[in-house]
Amino acid sequence: MTLYDLVAPAIEARCEPRYRIARIRAADPLGADAILAAVPAMNRDADVPALTVALRTLLPDHDRAASLGVVESLAAVRDLGLLLGSLKRHGVEPLAAVPEALPVLVELGRRTDMVPRDTVHHYTTWNPLGDRQRMYTGERMEAHLQNAVRMVFPALVAALGTCTELAGLEPYDPRFAEVLDRTGQHVQAMVDSIDFTVAQVTPEFFARELRPYFEEIDVGGRDYLGPAAAQVPLWLVDLTLWQSDRSSPEYDAFLDESVRYSLPSWRAFHAAHRGSTSAVSKLSAAISWESTPLLPQGLAASAVSLARVLRILKTFRARHIGLARKAYSDELRLYEAGSGGAPIELLRSVLDLTRDNETLVRQANVRVPLSAPTPAVPVPEPVAVAAAAPLHEERYRA
Repeated sequence: MTLYDLVAPAIEARCEPRYRIARIRAADPLGADAILAAVPAMNRDADVPALTVALRTLLPDHDRAASLGVVESLAAVRDLGLLLGSLKRHGVEPLAAVPEALPVLVELGRRTDMVPRDTVHHYTTWNPLGDRQRMYTGERMEAHLQNAVRMVFPALVAALGTCTELAGLEPYDPRFAEVLDRTGQHVQAMVDSIDFTVAQVTPEFFARELRPYFEEIDVGGRDYLGPAAAQVPLWLVDLTLWQSDRSSPEYDAFLDESVRYSLPSWRAFHAAHRGSTSAVSKLSAAISWESTPLLPQGLAASAVSLARVLRILKTFRARHIGLARKAYSDELRLYEAGSGGAPIELLRSVLDLTRDNETLVRQANVRVPLSAPTPAVPVPEPVAVAAAAPLHEERYRA
């Protein structure tokens, strides 16, 4: 049994409707299955008239949109979003072509308490599997990329819980190290995901075939980014570990823009913990008060565990920037900025910040005696393997 198997059923059981993944995937409130199955062919032919007709056909009237529950509204935005991104990819501003979609998207955004267009969660986590899977291209690599993002959602939900717990603890508390160890297991899913992406999706496919579908669209005079992987909120973990008080103006500005694409409860988490004392700062303050040559055992364990989680974050970011550099190289790139709106330089900056904080904590360990116990952390089974397994059973439209 993997971490994914343990976590996914638990989040389904919560009261949060946005965690009811199976129900959202199963929902088809607009009767969109047949039309969306034809979208890859429309995109291959750059058939803008057909895409426009499809959007008009699926569009519910305002009263119908206002009658949908949260689960059905999320599914409706998911399905309309595939057509919004497809039209924009072919050079058409969707709401200029179908202006009657504006009040519907605004209403659906109000009902879901999210931005009035699809996000990475609509495109991946809430996307059906198998024959009903919504895709722009229908290519196997697109499905792999969707699964690479999809597999981290349960781990991020679990990390949100452990980070909430961590925020209320101090480094002398034995639970501080324990909660950090559990957080590290969840964050490992991000590393597994990026490794799976590197193995299954070429930079050429992403840069040339898929990236154009993630362009921003105008909704009521405001631009909204497409379902970018950058919207996967690793900042939920950053915020508690170091970002809340050890960040940079550039990263803060990026998060202020990115946080609006998150789930309501995740936005509330950001608002509650922004500007609070980070785990790195708590540990640094605690160590500074110690005058003995060796750190107390509990504080030493906290330092070891915090360094371990930061190292996992550093590993993910180093691999991510390597992938991004290939996709946005001079030979491949069609756009200067990433699909999340950030330049490659920002990725480098955040990697440096993560490394600096990891180094700070690691250097504190020079006071840790060689005999200090290292908390036993079970090595999590690779999430990528567990999440990728169903791919062999699914069928993809060519």
